[in-house]
Amino acid sequence: MTEEGLKGMTTREEAENEKEALGEELIFAWVRLTALLKNNRITDGLMYNEAIVMLLVYNEYRKGADGLAFSEIVAQTRMLKSLANRTVTALERKGLVERTGGARDKRAVFVRLVPERADEFLKVHRRSLALAEKVCDVIGREDAEAFVRLTGKIAACGISSERKPGTKNKKEERN
Repeated sequence: MTEEGLKGMTTREEAENEKEALGEELIFAWVRLTALLKNNRITDGLMYNEAIVMLLVYNEYRKGADGLAFSEIVAQTRMLKSLANRTVTALERKGLVERTGGARDKRAVFVRLVPERADEFLKVHRRSLALAEKVCDVIGREDAEAFVRLTGKIAACGISSERKPGTKNKKEERN
């Protein structure tokens, strides 16, 4: 092999090593952040998935919408349909949400916040907001806005290591 060929291979290997090292740093940062969120118990009284669904449903409520389509919950959370269904059922049992039929399409299922119970969710949500404010105080407004922009960009492209939302893995298919 020529000297230039060896240099080119070394440069490629270095680039691959740098990319892998950055990936390791990204995963480690992600784990630290999720551990921080989980250890701060910001979802007190709600299971994690319940808090995520409630946030989506609450945001629709704040916009004045009459609910969020169940299919949209699956798409936005990337949960399996069965997990999203169990989560919504648990929230119904707690009296926080209710399912309704679509006005135009009766086959469509919408999940809406029970307005009389909104304060219960807001107690939990305020803890999340307090943590977000602390993060903003630490990193500053500009970095917080950059974080929101970057996480939105990542979420929008639907990066996944394995499967698409709503699909089952081989073990789930056998059961």
